Amino acid sequence: MLQKLVLIGLSITLCASAQETTEAPLLVKPNLPPSNAPEEEEERPAASNGSVFNQGLARTMSIAIPAPRGLILDRDGRPLAQTKMAYHIALDFTAYNGPIDPKVAATWAQTKIAQANALVDGNEAYSDSKLANYYKNRRWLPRRISKIISESKAKSLESKMPKGLSLLPVYQRFYPEKGLAAHLIGYVGAKTVLPTGPINDGDPLFHSVMGKSGFEQIFDQKLTGEPGLNKMIFDKNGEKILNEPIKRPRPGGNVVTTLDLDWQRYAEQVLREDCKRGAFVVIDIQSGEVLVMASRPTFDLNEFIPYITTERYKELQNNPSAPLFGRAFQSSYPPASTFKPVVALAAINNGSIHPDQTFDCPYKIKIGRKWFHNHSEGYEGWVDAKRALAKSINPWFYQVGIETGPQAFLSVARRLGFGSKTGLPLIGEATGNAPTADYIVRKMGRATTNGDTANLSIGQGLMLASPLQVAQSMAAIGNGNVLMELQLVRQIQDFHGRVIEAPTFKKRNDLNLSPIALETTHDGMRDVVHASYGTGQRANLGFTTMCGKTGTAQWKDDPKQGLAWFSGFFPYDNPRYAFAAVYEGAPGEIVGGGRKAAPMVSRFFLNFQTEIEENLMPAARAMIISEEDGQPIIPEDMIPKAIVVEDEEALLGDPTHSLATPSNNEIPVDIPRAIIVEDEEALSSNPAIPAPPQGLTETPADLPEAIPVIPADNPTPKPPLPTVPSEEIIPEAIPVKPEIPSDTPRKPPEAPGDR
Repeated sequence: MLQKLVLIGLSITLCASAQETTEAPLLVKPNLPPSNAPEEEEERPAASNGSVFNQGLARTMSIAIPAPRGLILDRDGRPLAQTKMAYHIALDFTAYNGPIDPKVAATWAQTKIAQANALVDGNEAYSDSKLANYYKNRRWLPRRISKIISESKAKSLESKMPKGLSLLPVYQRFYPEKGLAAHLIGYVGAKTVLPTGPINDGDPLFHSVMGKSGFEQIFDQKLTGEPGLNKMIFDKNGEKILNEPIKRPRPGGNVVTTLDLDWQRYAEQVLREDCKRGAFVVIDIQSGEVLVMASRPTFDLNEFIPYITTERYKELQNNPSAPLFGRAFQSSYPPASTFKPVVALAAINNGSIHPDQTFDCPYKIKIGRKWFHNHSEGYEGWVDAKRALAKSINPWFYQVGIETGPQAFLSVARRLGFGSKTGLPLIGEATGNAPTADYIVRKMGRATTNGDTANLSIGQGLMLASPLQVAQSMAAIGNGNVLMELQLVRQIQDFHGRVIEAPTFKKRNDLNLSPIALETTHDGMRDVVHASYGTGQRANLGFTTMCGKTGTAQWKDDPKQGLAWFSGFFPYDNPRYAFAAVYEGAPGEIVGGGRKAAPMVSRFFLNFQTEIEENLMPAARAMIISEEDGQPIIPEDMIPKAIVVEDEEALLGDPTHSLATPSNNEIPVDIPRAIIVEDEEALSSNPAIPAPPQGLTETPADLPEAIPVIPADNPTPKPPLPTVPSEEIIPEAIPVKPEIPSDTPRKPPEAPGDR
């Protein structure tokens, strides 16, 4: 690549390669007019002007060489956008030896264009007037006369180039994954139009580009390098006598994203195969990093390089599936039942209901003058929060939402990120809507009614959110304490790969949610997936416990067009990953979160089971090694204390004997320590170990066997250890209540029969 960069810096040399000289060229000082002729000074073009009517063909000029653009990378350094070498066939007017007449030169140029078209099967055409104008003003620089051709094609043409044609190397943006994460990465376009008039110092040799959308636009300044500068001098005969770099191009910096290329690839594959339109987002709960942000359909970014035709762009714009629309972050959908955990959290958190409080849930409830229905027919009976979440029972949330108050649960929703942008570097991100009381008055022309509250409590009505916002809310609920600031960029590097910017992980705001509210909500979301009556059983991963929430919404004011959701987090005990998947139904299509969206989620995560299991394993503790003897130092809290019992009668089952237990649970100082015996003779002289008594549980194979040691000063062997005595003479066990680690699994899902 470095060799290619040098080629760019010296690319003008290619344009003069057709000129052959028999002797070394001399540096010729151009003929300048006398300094005492100001009138002529104003009339004549500057030295950098390329007019052929000035001082013969002698020229001195400095030409800018655009710098290669930096890379956009995934979290592991794999390219999502890169720069590669490409070529144009260029017209080399310095090879023209005819009369200094622009019209004659244009005729000569037309023959060369025909030769170039024959080489690449092209159909490029240029008017005589344009060619004559170029000869008049810019004949010292190569004139592009072909579409862009690949590096391999250029190599095959190198030996076939006739005199007057050359290969002009340029930088071309390339997206190796085509449409992958297209709405995030964006594309580039020409920065300026190449000048056609007289040459000025600093004119570019070829087009430079700038970001037009996505990361390419947002980080354009970071990705854009510093152009180089080449000095060129031509003698009065138009022969190049100097071509040297004054300043070499400095490549742009690199943007390292948080995206995981493998995960993003597979997420888009799942969307491509399982739905026509939809989105999928995955977030690392601990760091706030976005690992996946996929939208379906998408488009090939390479279609915009070097430019896209007007016809093709209109075709993309008018496509009913809207491939240019990034559904993952630009859409505003009703979140539907994925919003119900927010209502449950708020109600329990502010004391509106007790965690175990039940509500009577018939098929429909009349609120005001309108009937509000459940999603399925039948009487649900008296239902608590966990079961209401697991079965997504609308009547429960209608009643609890009204009992809690709309602004109470919408306030919690806003703390979870609803109704505001995430702050990620995104163009066109949807704000969503978690309406305030004032907004409802402005929008509806009246105060909030119980009917409004009922709709809002099931994520309908004026409530709107993007899949990114829903995934963010799940990350916050899984975390339980804070809403982390989401991250899409891990690092900004210079072109050497040195880190110049690295965002830090920090919280966006505290949630201030009670532990009992969180536990109840987590339990209900766990039952969505793992209880026999849960609506999201198709998302069960098997290797971990997932908390989820299905959702089905009416969409686009069309009762026949549905929207299916599945969102959540896992694992239940120590949440690490949050997600949201949405499936856009076609008009008339029957959709449901459990039927359409949940299977997409399980398919995705099961594909990375091994990787996820490794990520979920607790980190190993570092071993501290002593500098003195090189032996590991084991902290005292990790050393089990052995209590040696020397009362033989207690071992033989004396019913009158009982072990004294210190009141403060401390080990008396006079109790001797256990001595580990590793003497081979002791092991070899050991009598056979008696078989375990009948009825006892078999000892696991991985547990070491106890080896009794006979004291050397007593040659008389003792009788074998007795079997377990009868139950009435077994000493009672002393219960110990150690601290329960924070990652200890909580109680399993409630069995269906216990409901």
